[in-house]
Amino acid sequence: MPLHIETPLVCSWPLSLVSGHSTWLKLEALQPPGSFKIRGIGAACEAQVRRGARRLISSSGGNAGMAVAYAGRRLSVPVLVVVPETATETAKERLRLEQAQVIVHGPSWHEANALALSMLEGSDAYIHPFDDPLLWAGHASMIDEVALAGLKPEAVVLSVGGGGLLAGVVQGLQRNGLNRVPVLAVETEGADSLHQSLAAGRLVDLERITSVASTLGAKRVCDRAFECAQEHPIRSIVVSDRLALSACERFLDDHRLLVEPACGASLALAYDRSSELAGFETVLFIVCGGATATIDQIRQWSAKYSS
Repeated sequence: MPLHIETPLVCSWPLSLVSGHSTWLKLEALQPPGSFKIRGIGAACEAQVRRGARRLISSSGGNAGMAVAYAGRRLSVPVLVVVPETATETAKERLRLEQAQVIVHGPSWHEANALALSMLEGSDAYIHPFDDPLLWAGHASMIDEVALAGLKPEAVVLSVGGGGLLAGVVQGLQRNGLNRVPVLAVETEGADSLHQSLAAGRLVDLERITSVASTLGAKRVCDRAFECAQEHPIRSIVVSDRLALSACERFLDDHRLLVEPACGASLALAYDRSSELAGFETVLFIVCGGATATIDQIRQWSAKYSS
């Protein structure tokens, strides 16, 4: 049995009404650890354990860490997760509930990741949060499910952090004969490493992450995400934190499902009736989830940006 589940694919009437498009949702927020990450990370963890790993080490302030912790508990293998100082107390508490050892280090994921790598010992396996072909192949399975259901979207909308979801979705589209279906890749201002890289024509490292969407907080996207933009139709879009937060609250009202700002960024295209959706009749949104989101935190952030 895989560690992930086949998630519902539903047509959202509320979002269809507000956006003016037939809007479909792949509800990855319903995965057991709370996000799509378990698809690829679960596959990677299983592969490493089969190879003899006796401990799993990762670095993540949120969803990736949760997926590794969940996989480790299910596979009866201890897990160590290094999180940056920006990780919320909720994230750290939920990692510990999954029986993971948590170490806090550094101002951003990059510093946390460096420490995680330095702690590897002989029987340990490192699980990267987004830059691993095993992860991309696992994430692609969500598009396999969409294709098997018979839906042929005219566009796919998703959020971009480190680029693992983008790489996986592109792989899934390509292996299901959907090579011409464009991907609308959404980031928030202050976490827009893909957008800046595409504008510069080369990979760009952000000086720092300033967005509240901390799980989109990779200073640099993986090489594969940048390559995807060269071989597949991809539109890079940046939205404000305010729009992402508003989308989280409205999505909770419409679908009784709480997601984090990183996911709200993509949903904002529908709620804001973005012109980027013009010309598409049927649009698929990857509701990537959010294992550490709380409505109180989202409302605190929203109050800050509305004042």
